[in-house]
Amino acid sequence: MAKVDISLDAELVVEVMVLAGIGSPQDAVEAVVRDYIARGHRTETRTELRDQALREVDVRPQDPQG
Repeated sequence: MAKVDISLDAELVVEVMVLAGIGSPQDAVEAVVRDYIARGHRTETRTELRDQALREVDVRPQDPQG
């Protein structure tokens, strides 16, 4: 996997390290990024399931009116 070097505010990185309980700045930031991506995938899955359920409701035959 390709690597990217970035600069971050030291206070931000220390905060991430404390909250994540990880001693390495690299590992702490990587853990946060991986968690962010995983949350996005979970949100996509939930949204997709909800949209699929709504489509199924729309497809059901309507009762005759009148």
